[in-house]
Amino acid sequence: MVIADDQPMMRAGFKAVLEASGDISVVAEAGNGEEAVRAALQYTPDVVLMDIRMPVMDGIEATRRLPRQRVLILTTFGLDEYIIDALRAGASGFLLKDAPTQEVVAAVRAVAAGDAVLSAAVTRQLLNQVARRLPAAVSRHPHQLDTLTAREQEVLRMLAAGLSNAEIAAALIVSEATVKSHVSRLLNKLGLRDRVQAVIYAYETRLIAPSE
Repeated sequence: MVIADDQPMMRAGFKAVLEASGDISVVAEAGNGEEAVRAALQYTPDVVLMDIRMPVMDGIEATRRLPRQRVLILTTFGLDEYIIDALRAGASGFLLKDAPTQEVVAAVRAVAAGDAVLSAAVTRQLLNQVARRLPAAVSRHPHQLDTLTAREQEVLRMLAAGLSNAEIAAALIVSEATVKSHVSRLLNKLGLRDRVQAVIYAYETRLIAPSE
């Protein structure tokens, strides 16, 4: 993976934590967004751990320039106004800089495996906070939602509420495999990459309201 943060001590701390896990290797570090893009294109890591505020190029623009990379955004509670922009740019989730060691490792593994870091309570809280500032109009085809079945819309609402596949399966009284199939189909129909983008879509189209 690549770690991008303009603070050397922060990079060193994350590197030590991640490499101590035994199955995560840091192939490069970057002190700004441009360096992060170059490193990601050179090494093609499974995950880029990306700070938001960096000199030369910020983490949001760097994420936007890496459409094929899985990016895990680093943030703090004080920067939650940037979360939606980061996710819209293509990030697969975000991680608080003061997160416990086990949470950091679990988040990186989840993103590397193709999942989105979206189930933690703090994620739902931040999404609700920034969702209130979303504009009413969205640049999407107005009839996209009509391509979803009623069950797929129901699953999308649950995704946006922060429920895991297991929680959705329990609520709908179906198997997790069935939920995964619904999620895969709705992502394909809406042209979305992962669960994070599905949540943003649900908020943008007002399928779900903040704090719902």
